[in-house]
Amino acid sequence: MSDRPHTPLLDQIAGPADLKGLSDSQLLQLTHELRQETISAVSVTGGHLGAGLGVVELTVALHAVFDTPRDNLIWDVSHQSYPHKILTGRRDRIRTLRTKGGLSGFTKRSESPYDPFGAAHSSTSISAALGFSVARDLGGVVPEGLGDAIAVIGDGSMSAGMAFEAMNNAGYLDKRLFVILNDNEMSIAPPVGALSSYLSRLYAEEPFQELRAVAKGAASLLPEPFREGAKRAKDMLKGMAVGGTLFESLGFSYLGPIDGHDMDQLLPVLRTVKARARGPILIHVLTKKGKGYAPAEAARDKGHATAKFDMVTGKQQKTPSNAPSYTGVFGDELVKLAARDDKICAVTAAMPDGTGLSLMAERYPSRCFDVGIAEQHGVTFAAALAAGGMKPFCAMYSTFLQRGYDQVVHDVAIQRLPVRFAIDRAGLVGADGATHAGSFDIGFMSNLPGMVVMAASDEAELVHMVHTAAAYDDGPIAFRYPRGEGEGVEMPEIPEVLEIGKGRMIQQGARVALLSFGTRLGEVRKAAEALAAKGITPTIADARFAKPLDREMILDLAANHEALICIEEGAVGGFGSHVAQLLAEEGVFDTGLKYRSMVLPDTFIDQASPADMYEVAAMNAPQIEAKVLEVLGVAQIGEKRA
Repeated sequence: MSDRPHTPLLDQIAGPADLKGLSDSQLLQLTHELRQETISAVSVTGGHLGAGLGVVELTVALHAVFDTPRDNLIWDVSHQSYPHKILTGRRDRIRTLRTKGGLSGFTKRSESPYDPFGAAHSSTSISAALGFSVARDLGGVVPEGLGDAIAVIGDGSMSAGMAFEAMNNAGYLDKRLFVILNDNEMSIAPPVGALSSYLSRLYAEEPFQELRAVAKGAASLLPEPFREGAKRAKDMLKGMAVGGTLFESLGFSYLGPIDGHDMDQLLPVLRTVKARARGPILIHVLTKKGKGYAPAEAARDKGHATAKFDMVTGKQQKTPSNAPSYTGVFGDELVKLAARDDKICAVTAAMPDGTGLSLMAERYPSRCFDVGIAEQHGVTFAAALAAGGMKPFCAMYSTFLQRGYDQVVHDVAIQRLPVRFAIDRAGLVGADGATHAGSFDIGFMSNLPGMVVMAASDEAELVHMVHTAAAYDDGPIAFRYPRGEGEGVEMPEIPEVLEIGKGRMIQQGARVALLSFGTRLGEVRKAAEALAAKGITPTIADARFAKPLDREMILDLAANHEALICIEEGAVGGFGSHVAQLLAEEGVFDTGLKYRSMVLPDTFIDQASPADMYEVAAMNAPQIEAKVLEVLGVAQIGEKRA
């Protein structure tokens, strides 16, 4: 415990109820201790640091003023929820964040009654808060009872259409609910768009002293001589947008901006709105991501996501690797292509770093577009770029592309527009858990007529697939690849443009054929080595394409082997299902072929290391080996055949 921070006041807090008896000065002291405990915990586990540090004061103030868990506190995205978890009875487990069997890195209903609504994707909190408010007024019953609903949403998340859909509906229904706009001028990447500029003007163009007067709350909170000045200041702010503030035009009462690190502002404002609010109210709070920890404040991304780090220096303890990351390979190859073809452009949704597009944005800013947290818009925008003669690469995480699926169907696939989908974070991703797993894109992309779907088995194959996508103009094409480093294979000096729908043979064997789609190929090779020691040499093939299938190769494998096993990093309904459909149509099953498909199980797998998650999914080399032995009817050592 000697390396833990000194937290005498925090040590007395078992839950939010303990905050009720603290004075305002003690609450201020609690924020200092909570910040240090958060830094200490994340230094051990890694995780989302900057977002949580930015809301320490807000977290304490909300729990001190409202009556959680009866009042439903909903954190948008919820990567800022670590301080919240510490205050709500989970401090003893906070150093298990994002590890196998430990606390989730996001809010999670099954983890605590203080997490009324789980999250990990952005812009859902206002919809959820409105739902809780309506449930309360309709007599909904939960164990803690239903009180107020409070959504805490960042300015980056507020840029998404879903947030405005919810605000429009909330204004119409006129239910009592609270939206805290946590405005730190930065989501994961710097926020983009007109809304961000509007929010910046609210507090950048006028003297801060006047804003502080407004921030002190309703005029009744101020001494008599200042009330008229506060009213004039608020009217001035309301007039900055044509026709009144954006938020008030949606039916919300607007209060702010206020300093989110000043407890003398936060506490009286929250107490006043809790006592007096009737309909929906938006409180505009200014915070600083990474607040109170110099290395995070100085970082370009304000310490958004970190590995384990040294608390004193902030230096991250990343494991060195000689292999490039898949994301980096994609970004580098795209820049090389863009240098030779001025029609190549790129689109991402608030993830330029995460998708490897930062270099593209630096080299060719006029051809690289960050549309903000707006995947639906991003996909349709890319579709129109393609219709206009450009060659757009739409780079999104698999889990986030799900949010733009209607647009993939209607605006891209039906129109057969040549949008290139670079699908990052394919398969199981580790510490972010089920919410960020790329489990479903093989199925939902390969089910679309005219869509080409590829998966890289290693970083060299990814190079070929990026170039293949750039050269393909006959319709939409997608290639998927996982998070993290590659296999360490030799990189090609001259990239190939792959023949569409053609796989490759890796090893010729007998009896059983292993057909891999994606980066499980490395585990397939390991399994084959173990099988060879048992006298079984399987054939190995890399499918490369889930759509269109390499019919010739698959039918040949089926005709010349006793068994065929497909392996993929996706859910049921993907590559293996398409292979089974082909075999059924061709009557192959009538010949007695033993066919199996190894896919992700029909469950959401909690966070752990990727290797541990694939162990749970039964898709590592030992499980592949066991599947082969089972299908061939070969007993393993120590077993007897029935």
